[in-house]
Amino acid sequence: MAESGTEPRNSLSIRDNRTGRDYEVEIKDGDVIRAMDLRQIRVNEDDFGMMSYDPAFTNTASTRSTITEIDGGRGILRYRGYPIEQLAEKSSFLEVAYLLLRGELPTQDELDQFVHEVTYHTYAHENIIKLLSGFRYDAHAMGIVISSVAALSTFYPDAKDIHDPEARWIQIIRLVAKMPTLAAFAYRHHRGLPFVYPENELSYTANFLNMLFRIGVRDYRPNPVLERALDVLFILHADHEQNCSATTMRTIGSSHADPYSALAGSMAALYGPLHGGANEAVLRMLTEIGSTDNIPAFMESVRNGERRLMGFGHRVYKAYDPRASIIKETAHEVFEVTGNNPLLDIALELEKIALQEEYFVERNLYPNVDFYSGLIYQAMGFPVEMFPVLFAIPRTVGWLAQWEEMLEDREQKIARPRQVYVGEGERDFVPVDQRD
Repeated sequence: MAESGTEPRNSLSIRDNRTGRDYEVEIKDGDVIRAMDLRQIRVNEDDFGMMSYDPAFTNTASTRSTITEIDGGRGILRYRGYPIEQLAEKSSFLEVAYLLLRGELPTQDELDQFVHEVTYHTYAHENIIKLLSGFRYDAHAMGIVISSVAALSTFYPDAKDIHDPEARWIQIIRLVAKMPTLAAFAYRHHRGLPFVYPENELSYTANFLNMLFRIGVRDYRPNPVLERALDVLFILHADHEQNCSATTMRTIGSSHADPYSALAGSMAALYGPLHGGANEAVLRMLTEIGSTDNIPAFMESVRNGERRLMGFGHRVYKAYDPRASIIKETAHEVFEVTGNNPLLDIALELEKIALQEEYFVERNLYPNVDFYSGLIYQAMGFPVEMFPVLFAIPRTVGWLAQWEEMLEDREQKIARPRQVYVGEGERDFVPVDQRD
């Protein structure tokens, strides 16, 4: 306990009006107090102590991280300190992957070695194909890939050696390398097409497009504009701080499960429509609107609370999502190759209205990353069931970076949130023949 005073201190004074006692809690890292410091606040010495109650962790920091910085009020997103705008313009996905995983941008030799290692591990074990053959022809691609990733843990028993940095690194390489292969195999299974194996002379994204779309030709070379567009989208989706799926990765990883099992769980979290399925919801909304002539009536229904404006607003960003402006520019480049998508005109008009009208501005309903990404994927020939898979491929890098940081953080323990029990008190068991 601490007595109150007027001298400024980097701490928080708390008075418990139940007891009249004063407590002082240290403030760290700007505006953070440690939840465990609240435990000293109690009425009796045998009490558990004070807890904070925070459903969905909307105001709880679970870790101190050096990976991704988001300032939602100013629309800032940085990987390891580098603005996302610079990385999307000047970098490649594998270069950004190295940055997220290793902490620094690679030298040319380091990048060449990393690309070589990833390329070397793109093939998946042939038994994975047997696993794929067990799925129905109409099985969702995300379900197939989740199962395939989980199955990989049985192929690599060394993955359980999570405290060996070299063993961790080889699993990271394997996952980054094999995710496009597993995703492409799921797509081809869904289409009833023969599998296309990796062509290791191609770039990461070109090889993925080759495994997806090559039909009846020996040499496949995607349009360089589409190849680059996919690379940019992968950069933008590589990590996004402590979101639902990253938190899942850390939570499962905290039990010291192997990274394949933890990543499968993260993908399952991403599978949910409130997380990885948002761009599909945008496409459905734009299709439902159908024409720019129908926008006024649709927006009026949004103002009346009858419908939701999908692809606008974000839990973190209270300004324009910096990824949205990059994707918007990329969309125009893609449509120059694929032909204009009539849904783009609807999207642009919706954005114009939302950025000008007070109703949307005061609610911070700015376009987010999902608003234009679905249009690009659709223009490139991806069916909607592939959208969450396309999200999961690049996010694998972020999940793995979060996982390794968690393992090396000595403050972290197995995740075990507290609860506030509000159920029945103690009561005696009644035999079934005596119950009303």
